[in-house]
Amino acid sequence: MGAGERLLAWAALRTPPAGGAALVGSSRDALYVPDRIPWEQVASADWDAETDTLRVVEVGRFGEPAPVHVLVLDDAGRLLQLVRERVTASIAVQRHVPVAGRRAVRILGRRPPGTHAGLAWFVEYDDGLDPADPAVDAVVQEALALARADVGE
Repeated sequence: MGAGERLLAWAALRTPPAGGAALVGSSRDALYVPDRIPWEQVASADWDAETDTLRVVEVGRFGEPAPVHVLVLDDAGRLLQLVRERVTASIAVQRHVPVAGRRAVRILGRRPPGTHAGLAWFVEYDDGLDPADPAVDAVVQEALALARADVGE
């Protein structure tokens, strides 16, 4: 754990990796799966109650596969509540912006929960949109500028 961090919730991995941690835990600042993922870098976290499986997707770079962690957990109740709370708290700005027909982008401004740190900006593109297309890029740049202006950046 990082300096000053305290484990707030945890769950046992049903099958720990060889030589790895047997717990998945969360602090105010990050999720440990067992590697540390700051909350603002968690793109999504989905729970399958039938298989006791937590699927965590990290924010990735466009055109590259996003890192995915699939974890089978025992007694994950409090951990799941904290994951939902922390991921939601990291989102300061979220905009859905139509680009072409039904295709759109989502503009996200995220920061570590509970801080006043500067926002990290992310753009999620619907399938079929090319970020290198000048028309798409123009829409994205305008939407980013408006979102930044709305939060005083």
